[in-house]
Amino acid sequence: MSTNNIVKNWIALAEYDLKTAKAMFDTERYLYVAFMCQQAVEKILKACYVKQLDETPPYTHNLLRLAKQLSFFPEIGSDHLKNIELLNSYYVESRYTEEFEELSRTLTKDKAKTLLVSTGELFEWFKCRI
Repeated sequence: MSTNNIVKNWIALAEYDLKTAKAMFDTERYLYVAFMCQQAVEKILKACYVKQLDETPPYTHNLLRLAKQLSFFPEIGSDHLKNIELLNSYYVESRYTEEFEELSRTLTKDKAKTLLVSTGELFEWFKCRI
């Protein structure tokens, strides 16, 4: 598969995850709003990675690690960096049910909405750099 097709695939997956986050918000599944926001940003970062470095992105869910490897990392503002750090905490490994329960309790409708909006802004910021 060509680099352009790989990038397009990552973007399509990222957009799908962002739409899924919106659907989860509408059904009041706030933990999955956060998780899908994290996944959307992870995939758009991987699209940026492939576009810039023309190689397979590392097998990581750490958004900050991915972002630091991109040439435009110094341009990321403090608000976006805070959002990246917050989203990192919402990657949920299914085998850790304690994390699931703890995170579920912390996500209110307002927090999920704020996260969804800020993720949309972050997502577009990264997408414009592809």
